[in-house]
Amino acid sequence: MKFPETSLNVEHIDEPDLEFAFAQRSAHPKDGLFLYGPYAKGKKTREIRVGVVGTVDGIAHFRTWARRILDKVEVPPPGKGEKADRLHLANFPGLEEAYGITFEPDECGTLSIPYDDIDRATRILNLHEAVDKVAQIYIDRVRKYLRNEECAVDVWMLVLPEIIYERCRPESRRTGLNLEKGDFGKKQRVKTEIPLLSTAGIVDQSDEKIFEDVPDFHRRIKAEFLRLAPTQMIRETTLAPEAFLNKAGYPVRKTQDVATTAWNLATGLYYKTQPKPPWRLAEVRPGVCYIGMVFKSLPHDPDGHSCCAAQMFLNEGDGVVFRGANGPWKTGDYEFHLKARAARDLIALVLETYIETHGEPPTELFIHGQTTFNDEEWAGFVAAAPEETNIIGVRIRSTGGESKLFRDGDYPVLRGTALHLDDQTAYLWSTGYVPQLDTYIGPETPNPLHITVLRSKDEKPRMSTVLRDIMGLTKINYNSCNFNDGLPVTVRFAKMVGDVLTMGSAKGEEKQPFKFYV
Repeated sequence: MKFPETSLNVEHIDEPDLEFAFAQRSAHPKDGLFLYGPYAKGKKTREIRVGVVGTVDGIAHFRTWARRILDKVEVPPPGKGEKADRLHLANFPGLEEAYGITFEPDECGTLSIPYDDIDRATRILNLHEAVDKVAQIYIDRVRKYLRNEECAVDVWMLVLPEIIYERCRPESRRTGLNLEKGDFGKKQRVKTEIPLLSTAGIVDQSDEKIFEDVPDFHRRIKAEFLRLAPTQMIRETTLAPEAFLNKAGYPVRKTQDVATTAWNLATGLYYKTQPKPPWRLAEVRPGVCYIGMVFKSLPHDPDGHSCCAAQMFLNEGDGVVFRGANGPWKTGDYEFHLKARAARDLIALVLETYIETHGEPPTELFIHGQTTFNDEEWAGFVAAAPEETNIIGVRIRSTGGESKLFRDGDYPVLRGTALHLDDQTAYLWSTGYVPQLDTYIGPETPNPLHITVLRSKDEKPRMSTVLRDIMGLTKINYNSCNFNDGLPVTVRFAKMVGDVLTMGSAKGEEKQPFKFYV
């Protein structure tokens, strides 16, 4: 028997352009910032107010680094086996020259924390208690400052000694340390199951709120500072790798080159202190809104409930995070679905914010998720949308190597290559060889994203249009200054946002700018 050959449609999605000052365009954030500056560039240099919290050594490392980025930072010379022309690297021209902002390192608000206090807290026997104590040291110092000082702070830089990274994460084993007994037993992970009323009267379990949080310093700080200000956490070893050497005289951890570190941290500084992000997509279809849906199980919830959140991104590139209702959304090992009312309320909140910004509802609202949408959930989404708004549900999944595409040449498939399987399903290589950089930054043959247009309230958009949108969304990660990300921003930070919102210390935060979470 002879089967007819199937011809698959392969197309290339052009690299999206970004917009900078004076309506100038470039595909690379570093080129655009170097040549033109951020797209909302002011006529005068803007002074930003930076607060720094850390040990005496950590604050000193930050000031040294801050003075350095006020001037040019060059890429180190190529090492053995590296190309002479490494187009993916670029010299950092200076904070004011690239971003139009500045600050005086010696005039930052500095809050010093004794190293011994941090060390002692990280040695507490119960990991939940240890993480809480360390986080509380930083949080209390900032809260005290805010109570006593009139000077506002735009962004808090939390400089972390390496022991926080090593000892204050869920997987921290802390082997070899002399641990000290605290208020709770070593193995306690949840609140004590005791009646609130006993023979002695009402039992105070307020101290056990720490068990509502995952023992993760990063997540705890982000959750707590949702009410205060944006934060940037930096390890001392990132700011001064040469100050932390092993016995062989090499840095204890491998970091990015100094110029790349400067680009990334400066981008975060700008994004977290200015009303507009440093760049935006040059060509975004008008009236289009994108949201990323994420579900996360609430830790130790007695009813097994989950948290739902939506990240909304507009054509400006900036985002807002919405917290939906907690509830019994988990329907399988990896499946989560909202009830109709919760789905309607969440989308209504997103649309309300969009209308506040634009004066009218969007023409298209794309919901990006990593699972499917069931009938009840979809009905809730549709019920929230006005007649003129088309809602489109898109599933975006990373693949693990089950599909590969090869081409002739020394480098792998071009970034932007799309393999259409049918009218609503395609593979998209959002990583791959980039001619402008003359390289592919990756360890192996790149894996594609699997894109499926699952549902649509009205007519489904063309698959090529959906893929172009997703390519654009891979270029608006303002937590770094990369040419692109492998994932659209609607998916890239979904886990991070969900992780923060499931923390007990984040309760009550229903709507916050995206810059607070990254």
